[in-house]
Amino acid sequence: MQYDKLENLSVEFAGQVATVTLNRPDVRNAFNEAMIAELTAVFRALDQHDDVRAVVLAANGKAFCAGADLNWMKKMAGYSDDENRADALRLADMLAAIYRCSKPVIARVNGDAYAGGMGLISACDIVVAVDSARFCLSEARLGLIPATIAPYVIRALGEQASRRYFTTAEQFDCATALRLGLVSEAVSAERLDETVQQLAAVLCSNGPHAVRACKQLVQDIAGRELDTALIEDTAARIAQARASAEGREGVASFLEKRAPAWRP
Repeated sequence: MQYDKLENLSVEFAGQVATVTLNRPDVRNAFNEAMIAELTAVFRALDQHDDVRAVVLAANGKAFCAGADLNWMKKMAGYSDDENRADALRLADMLAAIYRCSKPVIARVNGDAYAGGMGLISACDIVVAVDSARFCLSEARLGLIPATIAPYVIRALGEQASRRYFTTAEQFDCATALRLGLVSEAVSAERLDETVQQLAAVLCSNGPHAVRACKQLVQDIAGRELDTALIEDTAARIAQARASAEGREGVASFLEKRAPAWRP
């Protein structure tokens, strides 16, 4: 993929970390069909990069993402039902590409995240936000619903909080987002990059196959009934990990008190 040809994003590589930056600061990084297409393509491409061990989703400007672009929304007002469904599916595909990316994704939230911007951060694995950031599921104010982002936001916020903020469309602060679990860490603006870099370094120090398997493990098991099938599934997964080359190397390096082969 030609990352230098992107119009709405920038992609940079530093060691084993890829940083994808939303780059429409003049409209608070609101997304339109072009940005959606680029985000989908970039995350699918990064998923295939064996040399990328972690991805950071960042944004330029004062806001992280204000949701849908107003001009795009004006166009949607004239869409047919079929066109609206196809458009919504493209947004759903973008969120799924982030959520299903086999590499852990850290959201670097430098400012406010509204509506679809909440969907973006909820699709990520770790969310580091400046303590001044504000959050809002504002769709109900416009007579709309946060349907496409709902599977990710409800997982991140929890059912009870989602009931409140979906229906009230209230704005809430970073301290509330942290308490609810939407945000993993709230830091000052001065510590944002340092914290993100530290987390990325920790991810890159772990077994790459194990990290991907851990991410998949959570997605596969969350919400499942604790029955015999689940117990057998988890036993099979750890047995496979123990027998893998990475698992054997990890245990051997621990016993021999040396760094494992994958550590940068």
